[in-house]
Amino acid sequence: MKLSKLVLAMCLATGVMSTAVAQVVMRNAISVAQNSHAGEAVDTLAREVEKRTNGRIVIKNFYSGSLGGEREVMESVQLGTQELGHNSTGPVPNFVPETRILDVPFLFRDKAHARAVLDGPIGQELLAKFESKGFKALAWTENGVRHMTNNKRPINEPGDLKGLKMRTMENPVHVAAYKGLGIVTTPMAFPEVFTALQQGTVDGQENPLSVIMAANFDQVQKHITLTGHVYSPSVFLMNKGVWDKLSAGDKQIFLDAAKEGVKANRARVDKDDANGVAELRKKGMTVIENVDKAKFVATLAPINAEFEKQFGKANLDRIRGLSTGPRRLP
Repeated sequence: MKLSKLVLAMCLATGVMSTAVAQVVMRNAISVAQNSHAGEAVDTLAREVEKRTNGRIVIKNFYSGSLGGEREVMESVQLGTQELGHNSTGPVPNFVPETRILDVPFLFRDKAHARAVLDGPIGQELLAKFESKGFKALAWTENGVRHMTNNKRPINEPGDLKGLKMRTMENPVHVAAYKGLGIVTTPMAFPEVFTALQQGTVDGQENPLSVIMAANFDQVQKHITLTGHVYSPSVFLMNKGVWDKLSAGDKQIFLDAAKEGVKANRARVDKDDANGVAELRKKGMTVIENVDKAKFVATLAPINAEFEKQFGKANLDRIRGLSTGPRRLP
């Protein structure tokens, strides 16, 4: 009897040890707070992966730039020192140049148009471009439609932007476009932005309502103008080597979990867009809603001509002309 108990204890111990060894822990990171649209994305992905693998794969999320800015996160994922990342297209074009086309100002009519592009063949073609750069791009998520904030003056027309020192993402398309609007551009990693605004290093910044609220920019900015000048995608990334080692079943689990993350992320963006203006007004910001976007487009005409040379007019027109009928995520 004693021997049987000993054998049973050894088997149980071995089973526990095997389970511990079999469990895989991966890291994911975002530059904004957990209570944000990006937080919804990564938390949903982690929850779905853990549930679908019965706890065999666990994703530990890091928030608020605790593992570095978005460029650092992408570098870590590319190198394999971090398994996963969730990035806006701030640094992405520096790694995958083909994605630059998505950041052309006023390219998309609205979120529905952008989502149709990203969920369709164009978006999937672009996701495939990541693989040769050391990434597996799981799905396009959403940062939202970008608007401008500043501490100097209300922005009612393009001329009001001239001379404003604005933080921009580390994105060459954004920098070129904003210079065309007369902005003094200051590319800067997101974790540095709040302090730069607080100290007056820059006059303003531009981001979707979801980011503006999650980052508490109302505490350091007086004016917001709903320019809607750029639709800003984001993306779930995995190190390509880590992806390649997954079984076919686990690969499908990650893809399916990413779809759920996209749904949660977009729902949060829609909620923030619906409530954001009232909330920011309540917190004391001056909100300029009715902007003549045609004036901004006209001011950007010389820059857009350069973008057509750079990306090809046919490629831009392919995006602009896409219908926004219902489409299921692939």
